[in-house]
Amino acid sequence: MVPSFRKFVGMVLLVVFVVVYALIAMVIGDMTLQNASTLVRFTYFAIAGLVWVIPAGAIIWWMEKGGKNPT
Repeated sequence: MVPSFRKFVGMVLLVVFVVVYALIAMVIGDMTLQNASTLVRFTYFAIAGLVWVIPAGAIIWWMEKGGKNPT
């Protein structure tokens, strides 16, 4: 795959992933934690707010790995 096209596809995937992940995390948090304490809600949203970094990093790694030619 051409590196510039790989970066374009990766960027689109990253944006779509972040938006979908945020919506799903909010719905799960809202539906399951309505009667939970503030500490539990804070902990859930803190963890959910950091977990997206792992798959986003994998997408960025995939975008970058195709752009280098071995010499």
